[in-house]
Amino acid sequence: MPKEYTTVSKISGPLMLVEGVEGAKYGEVVEVKLVSGETRQGQVLEAHESAALVQMFTSTQDLSLKGMRVKFLGRVLEANLSPAILGRTFDGLGRPRDGGPQIVPEKRLDINGSPINPYARAYPSEFIQTGISAIDGMNTLVRGQKLPIFSGAGLPHASLAAQIARQARLLKEEEKFAVVFGAMGITFEEANFFIEDFKRTGAIERTVMFVNLANDPVIERIATPRFALTAAEYLAFDLDMHVLVILTDMTNYAEALREISAARKEVPGRRGYPGYLYTDLATLYERAGRIKGRKGSITLIPILTMPEDDRTHPIPDLTGYITEGQIFLSRDLHRRGIYPPIDVLQSLSRLMRGGIGEGRTRKDHGDLSNQLYAAYSRGLEAKELAVVLGEAALTEEDVLFLKFSQRFEEEFIKQGEYENRSIFETLEIGWRLLRMLPRASLKRIRPEFLEEFLGKEQ
Repeated sequence: MPKEYTTVSKISGPLMLVEGVEGAKYGEVVEVKLVSGETRQGQVLEAHESAALVQMFTSTQDLSLKGMRVKFLGRVLEANLSPAILGRTFDGLGRPRDGGPQIVPEKRLDINGSPINPYARAYPSEFIQTGISAIDGMNTLVRGQKLPIFSGAGLPHASLAAQIARQARLLKEEEKFAVVFGAMGITFEEANFFIEDFKRTGAIERTVMFVNLANDPVIERIATPRFALTAAEYLAFDLDMHVLVILTDMTNYAEALREISAARKEVPGRRGYPGYLYTDLATLYERAGRIKGRKGSITLIPILTMPEDDRTHPIPDLTGYITEGQIFLSRDLHRRGIYPPIDVLQSLSRLMRGGIGEGRTRKDHGDLSNQLYAAYSRGLEAKELAVVLGEAALTEEDVLFLKFSQRFEEEFIKQGEYENRSIFETLEIGWRLLRMLPRASLKRIRPEFLEEFLGKEQ
């Protein structure tokens, strides 16, 4: 039976020091009973032989050292799981925040989970359609992949995240698909935007939401993505569903990690972040993937805002090492009113080749993507040349590529926030744009594909 202690010796901010404790463990859940009878929860942040440092999940401003009874429950945070979690909204600790009933669990799982064993991983090779041309056509998302979105302050990553959550689907309709949405450190307005958007469009029916607000405790922010991934693991590997997990904003998560590290008086690493930031992020990201012999899968899209648009900052830098590509949002495209402002030349999906082609999207997808990259890149080079030397210095072919790059941004990249394009619509837009270029310049497409698709009208 768990022991109760009345030996709280110090309270500092969200931290509480309990002395004379036997056998406390890191991450253990703590129950604090106040004189009034109210019960609050916390988590062991640091354990010594005879003392434990506890971080509370709620404010400690009204707490008194006298009369508190602290009980160490001997377990870590666990998620209550059942099929009923679909369509529900929870807070960062897995408690209902939509006014619905508590979940009656069919299963309880430790939220810390485990990364997937590399030997047990199956290679990601199936296409997920997001309905966004710049992703589907140029930086394809593959089932089981980890593909982060690198954004900046003021860029529309929230709208993009909501659009992906609404529109993402498998081409094989008979397969079960779900979205797990984890939000960390967002404002009430942002949280309300996501919840209302999902309700209005019906996406909430296949979505599980975990929402941690900016004024919620920091320790809750650390738990939020773990609750989200634990729910995803249950849906994927117990219910055989294909799950897309969207986590926003990983920058807020890393800031919370830095704050807790400072509270524990750990030696800081680069830019004040703890030296184990890479390891901590990996424990989250590596829980996504496919497992041999299992039907379900977890695909992960973490979203992070780069401080001062600095891609060498520790958070995007380390995220890039762990994940399989990145989607960059461009401030220049955003200023020019192009949504989504995805910089396709800076973006990369390392697993794209395994998820496209005949039997997955269409046989011309790979060649078309290569040619669009090459033509757009040449168009931007012509644009830079025109700025330096004037448009009169451009050849006729350069002018064509310049016009191509402008139309590519306006017709291929740009689309409505509620415009859901199929992969076949995306490919046809690409072919339509290529028809404005000389056939001899389309050197990255096989002749048989040129014959079949270039002259083909929509």
